[in-house]
Amino acid sequence: MERSASVERYTGETKIKLAFDIDGEGSSNLETGVPFMSHMLDLFTKHGQFNLTVDAQGDIEVDDHHTTEDIGICLGQALREALGDKRGIKRYGNAFVPMDEALAQVVVDLSNRPHLEMRAEFPSQKVGTFDTELVHEFLWKLALEARMNLHVIVHYGQNTHHMIEAVFKALARALDEATTIDPRIKGVPSTKGML
Repeated sequence: MERSASVERYTGETKIKLAFDIDGEGSSNLETGVPFMSHMLDLFTKHGQFNLTVDAQGDIEVDDHHTTEDIGICLGQALREALGDKRGIKRYGNAFVPMDEALAQVVVDLSNRPHLEMRAEFPSQKVGTFDTELVHEFLWKLALEARMNLHVIVHYGQNTHHMIEAVFKALARALDEATTIDPRIKGVPSTKGML
C-alpha cells in the first residue's frame, strides 16, 4: 500500500509544490526560500523516515510568514491524504528528544480532531532572520490541515535554535510512531469505527 500524496497551492503570496511519502527513507529535496525552515524540514524528514520534496516560492521580501504558513498547510494536506482511511495505524505517537540543553516532547493523535496545544517559550524572537513565532504558525496549520491533535511541550532549554530543532525531531518521531501500521489492529483504531 503506497502512502504518499502530492499537493500544489498557488496564491497571490506563494506558489508551492509538495510531495510527501510516509514510508520513505528519510530523503528530502527542499527549495523553500526560508533557510531555517528548510533546515527544520530536513531534520523532520530524516528523523521520521519520510520522503519530502518542497518547491516553494513566496513573498519572502516581505517576511517568511506566508511561505512558512503555506508549507504547513500543504504538508498537513499531504499527510492527511497519504493516510487514507487510517486502517491499521497506531494513531497515537509520543516522543521526547533532547538537543544539548533543550528537551522537547511531542504527542500526536491522528484523530480527525484538529487541535494544537503548544507550551514553549523561546528566549529569542529570531533565529538568524527567521521569526520564532512562525514555529507556532507552521505547527497550527499542519495540525489543522492534517486534522490531528498535536501537543508540543518544550520542557526546558536556553538556546532557541536547539529548542526548535528538538521540537521538529520530536514531531518526526511522534508522527512516525502514530503512522506505523500495527498488524494487530483490525480496521480503524477507534470505537466509533472511523477517524
